[in-house]
Amino acid sequence: MKNLHYEQRRRQMREYHRQHPWRLDGGFYIPHAYPDPKKLSWWDDVGFILNGRRVIVWWQHPRWVYYDAIEKQALAEVPVPATPSTLEKFLSGQEPGQKTWCKLGRSRKKVISATMPKSSDEWIAYYDAVNALEDELMRTGIALEVAASMRVEQLKWATGVSLILPIEVLNKEDVRALAALAKRLLKRETTVADEFPGYVYRREQWLLEATFREKRRRTDETAP
Repeated sequence: MKNLHYEQRRRQMREYHRQHPWRLDGGFYIPHAYPDPKKLSWWDDVGFILNGRRVIVWWQHPRWVYYDAIEKQALAEVPVPATPSTLEKFLSGQEPGQKTWCKLGRSRKKVISATMPKSSDEWIAYYDAVNALEDELMRTGIALEVAASMRVEQLKWATGVSLILPIEVLNKEDVRALAALAKRLLKRETTVADEFPGYVYRREQWLLEATFREKRRRTDETAP
């Protein structure tokens, strides 16, 4: 028996695709440029058409998930000041900031922008502490394991595929290979477990890559 909810979503996706053309590059939607292929890759997006419907792939390397966890841990461990931040006051209108006016005539003018006031010393110290802890955790790593994974969701305009996979996407050829792998996974021609059996990203890999990144940075600085 057909699932009416999914059938409706499929019709919505086909209709959206017909009404909103997708600019494709050799059959793929590639939204990003790759001017410098020497760096490690962290995340990327790619799209393609499957059975007349759009598929959008949101890929993350496990190192990006690991780095995101470092940022979150640093924020969680540093006590937040009790007073509202300058940003909160600015957005709520308590501190309007420096306004920029534009003339509309001889006697009329309007605000076209506003510069947020400088943060208080308390919040500057907070952000400094968060950055210092984050730098420390970047050097030492954290106790976290990131496995390869796949999650699929049906959106009104496309099938969304979230992938955490230990591959490098450094150029258009790599992003096309990512799309091809995602297509095979969706068609159940393979699985994440078959492609990356027992894979786990740990502190050891993070520290090894940190050394590589430092070497790459020094090479870039000394290059002509």
